[in-house]
Amino acid sequence: MAYIDLVVLIVLLVFVIIYSKRFQTYMFGFGMIDILFRILNLINGFIPIKEVRTFISTYIPESIPSVINHYTSGVFNTVLIWVYIVIMAIFLYFVVMVFLKRKKI
Repeated sequence: MAYIDLVVLIVLLVFVIIYSKRFQTYMFGFGMIDILFRILNLINGFIPIKEVRTFISTYIPESIPSVINHYTSGVFNTVLIWVYIVIMAIFLYFVVMVFLKRKKI
């Protein structure tokens, strides 16, 4: 059970890789996974049901950087965090481009 957060992250990333056909879809998938983790942890703080809180705390990582920080250290950690920052910057770029290309009402 020690690696459950890493397993959850890897399973979701493999799911995105299998069902993605374009680079943009990879970036959206990566961003959505991180946002999902963060939303679930935010909800975890407000849910009074102990079983649900325990489930989320046990099986859902706080975010992708928290998984990186938990399982790596040193230079490798720094490199992975910078890769994460670049991926999230690309995700933000794609989100802004989709927003700007929307048709005006």
